[in-house]
Amino acid sequence: MNCRTPEGLALVAAHRKPKQRPLSGSAARTALTLALTGAATSTLFDGSGHAEPGLTPEQLKAKADKLYQEAEEATEKYNGAKEAAGRARDSLDRLRDEAARRTERLNASRNALGSIATAQYRAGGLDPAVQLALSSDPDGYLAGAELAERAGARQTAAITGMRKQAREMAQLRAEADERLAELTARRAELALHRTTVRKRLAAAQSVLARMTAEQRAAYAGGDGTGGPSRADRDTARTGVTDGGPAAATNPRAAQAVAYAYGALGKPYVWGATGPSAYDCSGLTQAAWRSAGVSLPRTTYTQINAGRSVPRSQLVPGDLIFFYSGISHVGLYIGGGQMIHAPRPGAPVRIAPIDQMPFAGATRPV
Repeated sequence: MNCRTPEGLALVAAHRKPKQRPLSGSAARTALTLALTGAATSTLFDGSGHAEPGLTPEQLKAKADKLYQEAEEATEKYNGAKEAAGRARDSLDRLRDEAARRTERLNASRNALGSIATAQYRAGGLDPAVQLALSSDPDGYLAGAELAERAGARQTAAITGMRKQAREMAQLRAEADERLAELTARRAELALHRTTVRKRLAAAQSVLARMTAEQRAAYAGGDGTGGPSRADRDTARTGVTDGGPAAATNPRAAQAVAYAYGALGKPYVWGATGPSAYDCSGLTQAAWRSAGVSLPRTTYTQINAGRSVPRSQLVPGDLIFFYSGISHVGLYIGGGQMIHAPRPGAPVRIAPIDQMPFAGATRPV
């Protein structure tokens, strides 16, 4: 075949193309997971940023609600991946620090062993029996030989210890490699969820752009200014809702509720944990942290961070979770209401707990 023909050129190019080494083990599983998730994400996004013509205000609202819910699901996954990446990074740093310390000790042991070997080489030219025969002080020589034997035993122990240190160093390096691989995978996952959140929010904004100003204000809720409504401000001032007093059953829960009241009107920012902005799980985590209780970062871990309580037994301070994917959380304040960070464009506010599908509740203390 003529290599100057298109067919020949294609054959040469194919021949010269380097072969790709196949992925195996955890690297292959990670790549497959990210590829499948990316494919699913791109499929879900097809056309999601464009509202169909002729939709009613109710249909537009439902579409925006759905997109914001999907954005919040991705936000919680982002929060989880960010937390996992932080743990992997901290673990990797500790392993690297430990490896550096042990490398110094191993090098010191090698240097000491080398000095002993050099001294033995310089003094070991004669057979021990000949050295004894020629010695002017046989008793002194024998005492020295006994000391040399003990020194030999210490040398053997030093060699054994050095070999052990070398094995431990190899294990440390292997663990560090695993943490580095985990960190790389978590960062890729983080980037994927960040992209998902941004695309979902952009799609929701596209839907809202089809609404009138009045419809957007009604959708945002509150008093239309982006801040808490007058009812929310009154509740924050008096601690009383229309459903009754917001009295917590213990001091820590009372502090968490008080913190949530103090956050009213602050903006929703995905991934934020305060004090100037929050996402939903960031708000509940910060509220309970102010009371000295450490909660996990995400909704799907917070739901397991306490005692499960039925809806009929809710008390102020309880965490209330929504949707089947446990993608939203609020802090119960009594009277069938909660304080929560709803979504971008909707600040921290008071809302009835029946405005979203109830998924469960947890009492941190």
